Amino acid sequence: MELRQLRYFIGASEAGSLLQASGRLHVAQPALSHQIATLEEEIGARLFHRSSRGITLTEAGRVFLQHAKVVIADVDRARSAVLESGSVPRGDVAIGFTTTVALTATMPVLSACRTQLPEVRLRIVEAYSGFLQEWLHSGRLDVALMYGDAPEQGLMKRPLLDDKLVLVSGVTGRRMPRKLSLASLAERDLVLPGRDHGLRRIIDEACAPMKLQLKVVAEIESLGIVKRAVEAGIGETILPLGSVAEEVAAGRLRTAAIDSPAMSRRVVYATNTGRPDTLAKAAVGALVHDVLRDMVRSGAWPARWIGGSPT
Repeated sequence: MELRQLRYFIGASEAGSLLQASGRLHVAQPALSHQIATLEEEIGARLFHRSSRGITLTEAGRVFLQHAKVVIADVDRARSAVLESGSVPRGDVAIGFTTTVALTATMPVLSACRTQLPEVRLRIVEAYSGFLQEWLHSGRLDVALMYGDAPEQGLMKRPLLDDKLVLVSGVTGRRMPRKLSLASLAERDLVLPGRDHGLRRIIDEACAPMKLQLKVVAEIESLGIVKRAVEAGIGETILPLGSVAEEVAAGRLRTAAIDSPAMSRRVVYATNTGRPDTLAKAAVGALVHDVLRDMVRSGAWPARWIGGSPT
């Protein structure tokens, strides 16, 4: 199995036809067909369904495509690591953010990277923490900013900050106190994500010792829709303060502190301990640490900094 075969296979899967792929890859169509057929023979499975309309991946092809992309990405990283050795950081770094972290940190991190690391190109992915963990393990991500510092084999998690959760309400309706008890949440109509969501689990676990039954009037997975529902007066929600800072500043939402130490989430910087480091990856790690620390200290991210100094 050769690297060019993997690149040809990926190119063909993206093009949807061998004719288009041959043009994009600058290789004659018969040679491309031969290389893919050889690859299928070595693997022992058909990778494409072929028809007069083009090619589509088989189930085996879809599985193999995920692994082929990781292999090619690792080769590219290895090449970049050699080229950048002893020089300025350069190359691609894939970084993942959870949705609420992305809302607060993406633009500051991206802006700082463009200014301080002009030869580094960030590839930013937004997803739930579970997906980010999976993609760190598989190599699709180099680093991730996500919630939860529980030990996990194969991952290094460096705690950065504790993100306080607050009650979020629209600007009309009942009076909004500056602080309210955890027990009083049971009296409010809430719009929350489903029970499998990490934020919902924290809320449910905080309420469990008191046997609180929350009145959830709607379960919504999209952060944007949750905030719009709250603005429309459908209910209130519970979110990190930083994720609604823009709406609060604009006078569209109000917040109240929740008097419970359990109502917080720990943001960690996570990497795969089994994958080699690069100069660009290390530089991005230090940059992310400094950007988030400065945001907390300036009040741009209302949280408690616990990250210390970068290692």
